[in-house]
Amino acid sequence: MNFAGKKPLIAKAPKLKNLQEAARDFRFLLNRGYPRKAALELVGNRYGLTSDERHLLHRGVFSNPDSESRRKKKVLIGDVRNGNLAIDGHNVIITIEAGISGRPLVLGDDGFIRDISGLSGSFKKTETTEKAIQLIIRAIKKSKPGQICFLLDAPISKSGELAEVVRNYLKKEHIPGNTMAVPVPEKILIGFPGMIATSDTAIIDQSKKIFDLAGHILRKNTELKSLIRLKRKGHSVGRR
Repeated sequence: MNFAGKKPLIAKAPKLKNLQEAARDFRFLLNRGYPRKAALELVGNRYGLTSDERHLLHRGVFSNPDSESRRKKKVLIGDVRNGNLAIDGHNVIITIEAGISGRPLVLGDDGFIRDISGLSGSFKKTETTEKAIQLIIRAIKKSKPGQICFLLDAPISKSGELAEVVRNYLKKEHIPGNTMAVPVPEKILIGFPGMIATSDTAIIDQSKKIFDLAGHILRKNTELKSLIRLKRKGHSVGRR
């Protein structure tokens, strides 16, 4: 399974069954307190998983306590109304781009949709980026938040230019808030006094209210044909 390609292929049934079994064993070990890195290596070696397949499990499989804790923090689109919303910009944009482009996504045990192509470090603005931003702006406008804080990773190439694009959209649509490219968005996102739009587990675990903005947008605007579900209790791994 090559997740970084423009038109990745989802594995056929035998490979999906192998992933389902690997996901089950990985989850079993996590639920019994095994260190995440060691458990993934053990399972990956046992099932002969590629680095991409191990990354898929890493992004989608969690212990039951972690999954339930994160699910309790999720808010719905209606909860955003009149509230302050901080957006983990590149996280949300890249996830939406993946869904639009048909790159694999995973629905995690914790209920969040995540991109699994690992393209954040080499991210470049394209026409798909523009479409993703338009979908974000449309969703934000409908949700009618009090203030928006849209944060982008300054170390990623041309983040300043991307921030200006988003800033212009906010101004055009009369959405209160601002966009910034900052060295470490996590420092602002963690502890933000409001809701946070992200699927980043480190941020989710240290925050109180999380909105899966990318997941919300993709469910509303795409068929999610490339979504991989790693289901519990013996259900098979598969697409949507």
